Amino acid sequence: MRPADTPPDTPADTRPGTPPVRASDTDRDHTAARLRDAVGEGRLTLAEADDRITAAYTAVHLHDLAALTADLPTPHQPPPPERPRPPLLPVLLIIATAAWIASPLPFPWPLLLLAVLVHRATRHRRHRPRPITTTPRG
Repeated sequence: MRPADTPPDTPADTRPGTPPVRASDTDRDHTAARLRDAVGEGRLTLAEADDRITAAYTAVHLHDLAALTADLPTPHQPPPPERPRPPLLPVLLIIATAAWIASPLPFPWPLLLLAVLVHRATRHRRHRPRPITTTPRG
């Protein structure tokens, strides 16, 4: 149970009545990396970051590490990666071939569909913008 006056994002080891949790090497490395990033963003000076990184590697508990980054904004989480979509043309070719084999008609009508798809794919490739390349003038 969390006391009513403790914010929900407070780490579990800093809540009243819970024993402190010991920090791991990974926790220390993560905190040091956040501090180095803060220097790169201009949020900390080199001297201040050096003191905090030294304190991070000597920290024993998680609440000691949390105090070192309490005045820094939370890092941005990258968006989750998109699932790759299967290529459309091979899937349609398989479906058209299966329909042609299962069809009682003597004319291979899926070939018309296939020709339209190939035509659109090649037309799309031709109209795709090309990357701009510069050649050195000599």
